Amino acid sequence: MLVQACTPMDTVTLEQARPGIMQITLNRPERLNAMNAALVADLHTAFDRVAAERSCRAVVLTGAGRGFCAGLDLQEGATPPGGENLGRVQAGMRVQQSIASLIPHMRSVPQPIISAVNGAASGGGLALALGSDVRVAASSARFNVAFIRVGLSGCDIGVSWMLPRLIGASRAFELLLTGRLIDAAEAEHIGLVVRVVPDGEVVSAALDHAELIAANSPWGVRMTKEVMWSQLEIGSLQAGIDLENRTQLLSSFTGDMEEAMAAFLEKRPPSFKNA
Repeated sequence: MLVQACTPMDTVTLEQARPGIMQITLNRPERLNAMNAALVADLHTAFDRVAAERSCRAVVLTGAGRGFCAGLDLQEGATPPGGENLGRVQAGMRVQQSIASLIPHMRSVPQPIISAVNGAASGGGLALALGSDVRVAASSARFNVAFIRVGLSGCDIGVSWMLPRLIGASRAFELLLTGRLIDAAEAEHIGLVVRVVPDGEVVSAALDHAELIAANSPWGVRMTKEVMWSQLEIGSLQAGIDLENRTQLLSSFTGDMEEAMAAFLEKRPPSFKNA
């Protein structure tokens, strides 16, 4: 596969976990996978690689060790190369943009991304979970909007846009303003995650979800992700329906629908070509 020939990354691992499913693992377990400049850059690289891998049908994102991602590495920071000699405002903006751009980058990846949240997902780690298309949590998972706890606004890395759309404005306000930790059970109750599983099983559970997605047509899945994200921004029902109409017409020309119908009638799994 393409990813096997790529230069290894220092803080992120990328591997084929199951046929058609890639796994991205944040790999700074000694720092609870906190974001430094290298990890942010490696995540951007990993998203580019899976997006270019035609055989990849879904992606699982998780963290090594006992945490998903503790947010910004407060000891090391995350100033990207070239930002060291800039002014305070300019350097700060460089950091903001490099981290915050991870979220639209995740949205642009054609394959759905499933977060397998093990342990803490705080600040930027919460943003990565929210930027995923599906979230599964281990029973030890914890979530919080950590920014406000360190003297900053609670609105960062797209969280104030994504969180109210996922769990509703009222609950989002409370979490953004308090920064309190919520456990996996509460996260499931408010709809932040779709499933909670015992510790040690979260990656396997996320891969099971990925397999269900990968069983569908590649183009249909890609268009579903793209349209669903766009629907969060569209201002009216009719505009949303217009987008759906054009997408369905476009999808009908890939041959996937004919293959799915033939497979159903012949009582066999479909064989989608992604052509």
